[in-house]
Amino acid sequence: MSLPSYCNETEVLIRIANEQTNPEWGVPPEKRPMDLYLKYGFVVIDKPRGPTSHEVAAWIKKMLNLDRAGHSGTLDPGVSGVLPIALGESTKAMPAINTLDKEYVMVMKLHGDVDDEKLRAVLREFTGAIYQRPPLRSAVKRQLRVKHVYELELLEMDGRYALIRINVESGTYARKLAYDIGEVLGVGANMRELRRIRVGCFTEKEAITLQDLKDAYTLYRDYGIEDLLRTYVKPVEYMVRHLPKVWIRDSAVDAVCHGAALAVPGIVKLTNNIKRKSLTAIMTLKNELVALGYAEMTSDEIMNAQRGIAIKTTRVIMKKGTYPSMWKKKKAEGKVEEKQQDNTKGKE
Repeated sequence: MSLPSYCNETEVLIRIANEQTNPEWGVPPEKRPMDLYLKYGFVVIDKPRGPTSHEVAAWIKKMLNLDRAGHSGTLDPGVSGVLPIALGESTKAMPAINTLDKEYVMVMKLHGDVDDEKLRAVLREFTGAIYQRPPLRSAVKRQLRVKHVYELELLEMDGRYALIRINVESGTYARKLAYDIGEVLGVGANMRELRRIRVGCFTEKEAITLQDLKDAYTLYRDYGIEDLLRTYVKPVEYMVRHLPKVWIRDSAVDAVCHGAALAVPGIVKLTNNIKRKSLTAIMTLKNELVALGYAEMTSDEIMNAQRGIAIKTTRVIMKKGTYPSMWKKKKAEGKVEEKQQDNTKGKE
């Protein structure tokens, strides 16, 4: 299984050389104390067949003694596989992963005899943009919509059973896809089993079971052993590994935490893949996730600009006050300076 191109590392462009960060403010993600680490945590669960995705998220919330937990990409009770779970404050970063493409392996049963080549030919017909109406038992409105199927690969065939690898846009229904393939073949078909093996950059190789997580948390809670829990639970920053990024000055952090748009002078470095309107992660120089926002400029435009708004903040993840409010001080100094200038003009 190959990862999508957006999972690959990108080049980092330096806009301001030798900018330093104050070690007294914030903390690198991997050095957060465990209570804060879990509060800003993320875990990839290998969901078993049986429970709903909502039940799995609720169990983890209770298990780790958190106020909330949220899942991305609902799996039906009978479906197993990769289920990303955001913990505590990390749920604010869910827009970063909600629309990622999904990859599955599906066992499809044909209701009549079909040779391999005919099935492969029909699978090719279903690759690309397709029309799909959600099934009766679905959480969304049953209206016709366009979805993209990136890959359909026949892995194995045994009589009327076909094992198919599916790479699709988020929101595509594999059960409906199997039904429609059967209709085009003229024999009918239905999905017998489904397993999700990838969500964006997150694969089943890194997914852990609920029992794994429970054991790791018990080791931490009862014996103070953190290593295994830190291996299984990732920092919230892991959720945005695939996004374009900008790293900002310490002095700009708290302003962004208050929802301010990010101006070009606050950016120290950035990845080379920022496009206009692309969802972008705003990071500190300690690699902490501050917020998510949509880019108003491309990477090249940011590198060449001296002023202007680069990112419009939409979701703040970092707690206000983690870094000092230098922007308030500058604002106050600006008002004092304006007042002094007014007084000087009055004397003239």
